[in-house]
Amino acid sequence: MPHSKGFRGRRDRRTNDPTPLGDVLDGLLQREEVFARGLPIATLADGWRGVVGERLAGKTAPVSLDAGVLVVSAPSGPWGVQLGFLAEEIRRKANEALGSEDVRRVRVVIRQEQQNRR
Repeated sequence: MPHSKGFRGRRDRRTNDPTPLGDVLDGLLQREEVFARGLPIATLADGWRGVVGERLAGKTAPVSLDAGVLVVSAPSGPWGVQLGFLAEEIRRKANEALGSEDVRRVRVVIRQEQQNRR
């Protein structure tokens, strides 16, 4: 019988009994680190206005959180400078939003908005 990539090492008993989707997701999040890593950045993206305020939230976005470094994108240098000045406050509020001390540093990257070309 063919196997899907990643399922060759399954040790749990297979069954045809229905399993609640929540149980499946909980199992994935506990076993698969790659899924668990995405939850903090999704939480920050969802509450970004509360972290940086209304004005900055419209122009910036959390990109990734890895090894304690929160990467935040800005559309231009001036917006990036403003984020840089607020980095410590963003770090503190991001940790409040996450309910942890996962964010140790904020790094700003500039991602210029693409303009429509005719």
